[in-house]
Amino acid sequence: MIWIDDPAPLPPTSLASGPDSEAPGLLAIGPQVTPARLEEAYAMGVFPWFSPGQPPLWWSPDPRMVLSVAEFHLSHTMRKTLRRFVRDPRCEIRFDTAFARVMQACALAPREGQSGTWIVPEIIAAYTAWHHAGRAHSVETWIDGELVGGLYAVGLGRMVFGESMFARRTDASKIALCALVAWCRSQQVPLIDCQQHTEHLASFGAREIPRREFETHLSRMRLASPTPVWSYHAGLWAQLEIDAGPAG
Repeated sequence: MIWIDDPAPLPPTSLASGPDSEAPGLLAIGPQVTPARLEEAYAMGVFPWFSPGQPPLWWSPDPRMVLSVAEFHLSHTMRKTLRRFVRDPRCEIRFDTAFARVMQACALAPREGQSGTWIVPEIIAAYTAWHHAGRAHSVETWIDGELVGGLYAVGLGRMVFGESMFARRTDASKIALCALVAWCRSQQVPLIDCQQHTEHLASFGAREIPRREFETHLSRMRLASPTPVWSYHAGLWAQLEIDAGPAG
């Protein structure tokens, strides 16, 4: 277990705890979560994840859960849901218009299989500041002018890291994920990092790959130029080919 202090750099990911340890993937502990530290960490494929009352914990799991946007799977039911959403003028996807609200809502929606939240005030403050610097982004599902679901993510070049989702209406977070995949396809972003395995993400086609393979991909994509512009318009839904058949 490696303790770090400012301005010490994070250790190499090869030093992360192994799969047989009590905390597989744990790389380092401390000191603070700041935009500068996040910039360093994500460039290495490392992310913070800790509970209230804990010091910052930094993780590099092996294997890594990723979603190839080319392999993204839409169930028949979800395809029908998307067609209804796209055809309803009351419904829209927005990027980056309510980032702080999305993060706060995600904090109230624990990850699959967890009883608490890791989105503590320190995390919200750091990612919100990083959002203002153009690195963290929100994908928002709106219906009748109401924010009903969404997710937030990190973008480094053509590397996208999915972070957390929330829904206040059925399938609202799934719709936001679909919009993110459509945008990624349009911007030649081939992979969305999902960090760790969940059955929910696996149902969309996400799978685990070795950490070394993930880091090789990251090193290429984060320096890709030009950097994609985070904006959404209805024409991007065509990337998912959801127009075939009745809306249901």
